[in-house]
Amino acid sequence: MEQRQETGGPDGRQRVSRTAAERPENSSVLLVPSLVFIALVVAAVGSLGAPLITSVATTLHVSLASAQWTLTITLLTGAIATPVLGRLGAGPHRRGTILVTLGVVVAGSVLTALPLPFAWLLVGRAAQGVGLGLTALMMGVARDHLPEDRAVSTIALVSVASTIGIGVGYPLAGLLTELGGLRAAYGLGVVVTAVALVAALRSMPVPPEGRSARVDVPGALLLAAGLLLVLLLASETSLWNRHLGLAVALAVVAVLLLGVWTAYERHAKAPLVDVRLIRHPAVAGANAAMFVGGIGMYLLVTLITRYAQTPHGAGYGFGLSTFVAGLVLVPFSLMGFVSGKLTPRLRDRIGGPALLAATAIVVLGAFALFAVARSNLTEVLVSMAILGFGVGSFSAAMPAVILAVTPKSETSSAMSFNQVVRSVGFSIGSAVGGLMLAAGTPAGELFPTDDAYTSAACIGMAAMAVTAITCITLARRPGPRNDTGTTPGARRPEDHAGSGHR
Repeated sequence: MEQRQETGGPDGRQRVSRTAAERPENSSVLLVPSLVFIALVVAAVGSLGAPLITSVATTLHVSLASAQWTLTITLLTGAIATPVLGRLGAGPHRRGTILVTLGVVVAGSVLTALPLPFAWLLVGRAAQGVGLGLTALMMGVARDHLPEDRAVSTIALVSVASTIGIGVGYPLAGLLTELGGLRAAYGLGVVVTAVALVAALRSMPVPPEGRSARVDVPGALLLAAGLLLVLLLASETSLWNRHLGLAVALAVVAVLLLGVWTAYERHAKAPLVDVRLIRHPAVAGANAAMFVGGIGMYLLVTLITRYAQTPHGAGYGFGLSTFVAGLVLVPFSLMGFVSGKLTPRLRDRIGGPALLAATAIVVLGAFALFAVARSNLTEVLVSMAILGFGVGSFSAAMPAVILAVTPKSETSSAMSFNQVVRSVGFSIGSAVGGLMLAAGTPAGELFPTDDAYTSAACIGMAAMAVTAITCITLARRPGPRNDTGTTPGARRPEDHAGSGHR
């Protein structure tokens, strides 16, 4: 059935705007792969810093601590840009926001590939990090411009792609570094981000009319300052080892800033993030699960990749090169995509919160296997495959839980906050892994003991147990829940008017 919205043009004539229901089929066919591809590209490019840290240090003659900033600065700019882009993406300038942001990412990718000094490499990595905020906008586009059932599955795939993109970037970066050096690896970012920009130019539709998206500048600054300190403390683990007092003081300041931000947003006329939505039990529970679960999930990725690269002389490990160690993440990515395709069917049967709890238990199982069986590479690959299946399903199920109580016009903003929570959780998970292994390294030795990995795995199991309990509690809460991903708010007349439906 065709649906049209008639509006008066500037000349007084009636003009007819076509809705998603009557767009040509080839338009939506191009839109879906573009949304998933863009989410995958920004995640993969953002993760390029991790496998290249050692190469940056040796090629540009900087310390490992300085080289670590090629990853840290990307996480920082991504976390700061995400809520701002989420608010811009909720308004009438979403297409322009997506294109400009991808343009910034392409420019940053060019800077990383050129033979420039280290400072320019950091500038390029910071620009690439801005692209991490596009994932929530991809979800908003899908929800506004695709039929309901297809929007649900597409949003799930976008979420999965943004999470397991690291499994794509690691091995490719390692291979290109071995074949052509550091700049060749970063050159990959130029190619894929340029392709993503072209895809966006050809496929991104104009957002629905009748929406506004003023950016809350004071709120953005407060949130940026708080997140800056949180991610700095999570990334710079040496602060906790060498300057504990300073680290604690900065942590207190971060909590105060985020508290002030929350109070300010509650009374702001045009808040950066609608705190009322965040306080909804379903959204609050989902974000809490994302935070704790993110810590556990990224902790195991950190443990397995470090374990695989540890030389045999340490008494354990496999001594894999950067490229081969990156291949260990291939099962993670493959099983993540498989579970992402299966998740919508499972969610329809058992509900989003229950599925989140089940996938948290799957990740817990991956931790348990790694804790007791890692003497050969096959066991480690199985652990990584189980982790990928759990992470993929968890990521695919998460948006539906949040969007079930979120108005359609707030999709990008609500999911951008969830993406920030995920980024902070991932960063803390990486930091916990580093701190645990550092604590388990004997004085005068380069590598931690094998028992340190077991202890860290137990911490991860505890995190996933907390995540599962949180999700089970969320599943038992009474109240309406629509597990198809459609929201009660999306059916309100004002939201339909904003979407071009009558």
